[in-house]
Amino acid sequence: MLQHEPVARAELLVRRPVAEVFEAWIDPNVTSKFWFSRGDRRLDQGPSVRWFWDPFGIHADVNVIVLELNKRIVIEWPTPVEWTFEPRGEDATYVTITASGFEGSDDEKVAQAIDAMGGFTAALVACKAYLEHGVLLNLIADYEYDGAAQGGPDAAQGGPDDA
Repeated sequence: MLQHEPVARAELLVRRPVAEVFEAWIDPNVTSKFWFSRGDRRLDQGPSVRWFWDPFGIHADVNVIVLELNKRIVIEWPTPVEWTFEPRGEDATYVTITASGFEGSDDEKVAQAIDAMGGFTAALVACKAYLEHGVLLNLIADYEYDGAAQGGPDAAQGGPDDA
């Protein structure tokens, strides 16, 4: 029996101004350079946003709960995921991504948290490489993607015909 519900956390310093780093996570034209293949629109509060991982033939519908310019993003995917953006001087941003609310047995919750931490860490590293150096690491495209089968926050809905 778990004493505490598992939480996935990924954190990293990105040596770019907070406005640029925040924008990278809400603009699918930028986010698609380091995380998903494409999105149907920018993240904002309103109707759900659809993100696509075309190499895997899957997509995810994301609901924005909170969007605080240059400070915080909270989404339901299907569990809560929160980004915080802390300026570190004029030219750096400390990004923290936290996912919680995993469901299933205790073992399944722990497995989902570990999977989410790995996925968000890869996305943060790829974001850093792109924003700081213009390098496309292709980490997500090269990921052996089984998140849909695992059901964690990296899990997406749909199959090849849905994308």
